[in-house]
Amino acid sequence: MDAQGRGRADNIDPADQWVLNPNTGEYELRLTPSAPQSSVPGPRRPASPGAAAGGAREPRETASSEVPEQRRRRGEPEPPAGRRSRRQPVKKKSKAKKVLLWTGGTMAFVLVAASAAGYLYIKHLNDNITSVSDDGASTGGFSKDKAINLLIIGTDKRTGSGNEGYGDAGSVGHADTTILLHISKDRSNATALSIPRDLIVDVPDCQTQQSDGSEKVIAGTENVRFNTSLGQDGRTASCTVRTVTELTGIQADNFMVADFNAVKTLTDAVGGVEVCLAKDIDDSDSHLKLSKGTHNISGETALAFVRTRHSVGFGGDLSRIQLQQQFLSALMRKLSSNSTLTSPTKLLKLAEVGTKALTVDSKLDSIYKLKDLGLELGKLNPKNLTFTTIPVLDNPAEKVKATVVLNETKAPAVFQAIKDDVSFTAVKKKQAQASKDAAAARLEGSKSAASAVRVRILNGGAPAGSAQETLSWLQNQEGVLKSENAGNADAAVSKTTLEYAPDQADQARELASLMGLSGSAMKPGKSVINSQGLPAITLTLGKDFQGAGVSLTTPTKAPDVDSKTTADKVTCAK
Repeated sequence: MDAQGRGRADNIDPADQWVLNPNTGEYELRLTPSAPQSSVPGPRRPASPGAAAGGAREPRETASSEVPEQRRRRGEPEPPAGRRSRRQPVKKKSKAKKVLLWTGGTMAFVLVAASAAGYLYIKHLNDNITSVSDDGASTGGFSKDKAINLLIIGTDKRTGSGNEGYGDAGSVGHADTTILLHISKDRSNATALSIPRDLIVDVPDCQTQQSDGSEKVIAGTENVRFNTSLGQDGRTASCTVRTVTELTGIQADNFMVADFNAVKTLTDAVGGVEVCLAKDIDDSDSHLKLSKGTHNISGETALAFVRTRHSVGFGGDLSRIQLQQQFLSALMRKLSSNSTLTSPTKLLKLAEVGTKALTVDSKLDSIYKLKDLGLELGKLNPKNLTFTTIPVLDNPAEKVKATVVLNETKAPAVFQAIKDDVSFTAVKKKQAQASKDAAAARLEGSKSAASAVRVRILNGGAPAGSAQETLSWLQNQEGVLKSENAGNADAAVSKTTLEYAPDQADQARELASLMGLSGSAMKPGKSVINSQGLPAITLTLGKDFQGAGVSLTTPTKAPDVDSKTTADKVTCAK
């Protein structure tokens, strides 16, 4: 929206009207004397608490009581409602400045929302956002109190001018670059898992919403490249979400889609990002020509950088993935740097560009929702954001290697670590050490014989038949003969638990050892009476149950991966 559309004089950048107050560390609106005021009324100031209580009254709040008349500049407007008086004590800089501006608009939103005219700009940003249906493929949206899984999809679709020389001329936009970003529940760490576009996968049937509002099921295909999960046969981004769920067992909460133009406009908006090359590159296919060393790249050069592959590594897609990870790390560092966070002009430009550059799912279709997601992402420390790639092998069915297949030995452990919210970097967890020690202590001590364990098994959310499966396994393979299937639990539980009375602790420790339960799964409590009229412990199988004999102890360390880097480090592409 131009300045005139927001009630300002022509040719005045609204970002220049926000000034950083060095005393408070906050931005304040400063209008020139000739600038006309917004016609949008601001919020009314609430009544004084003292007056409402009927006690001692403070002086009536007027236009001159907030800032004394003799100290206010001529033409300077009254501070917006809720802004601190200049006479109040200086406060530390707002934590909001640490937010990583993943959507390019979080901090800008905070800034403009403080003014009355901000309403019009927020509406403008909302109008910029393009959203598509998630078609029921996602979880329904992220939650602030849970881990977040965000699928970021980069397509090879040509939009905008100047992109004629890139990608396939007739491409409808395939999943060229895909990253599953997992943010831990406590926001202490995150993992960005790259999915190779040439990975052979099964694309499942996909229900999609058509432009006319009708629903259509697009048939799935087996043993095809991952990038065909988008664009091929009319598939939408929700089909890519379903393919990732099928592949990894991890369901995305939300997704974002970006094309060629997004790379150019976002890097331009932040003033470029710094990347490093270990050798000279002159790639005629991607149009990248850079010398050895560090470079600040943006626009066309940035797009060429993330698309080049023939001049780095082994010249394939896996080598290009490493360049893309380096680029995203550099972009993240730039977004969180002081040069970006202290510049209102850059922040508002990011808001404008970011809302235009990305297509989001229907659960992220407003600047308010994007702001909430940005605030959650902003809690991350770049040093605890790990970039890695799904473990793969060259396709053994090909003589000329063009595709890859899943490494069935290594990949499942990576997927499980993400499901279990395990960090790929060393992070100091917020949980009190005393609490962890107490849980671990429940496993220490004597154990009874398996034949002495008396247990009732309940299904509390595990797949149907799990209680009977566990009963048969315990009796026939582990010698726990005094066990019985007690049916379904009264309510579903997410985690498998084992409840026992104090005098049954030795039985509980034995069963926990057989089941592979952690100390946190053990719940000291009371015994129950089984069908024989005897006291027994209670095993409730939760949604985490994966089968009889499969350990339920959550790993505390992520598996080793072939390549790994963190967002705070600058690596030079070879």
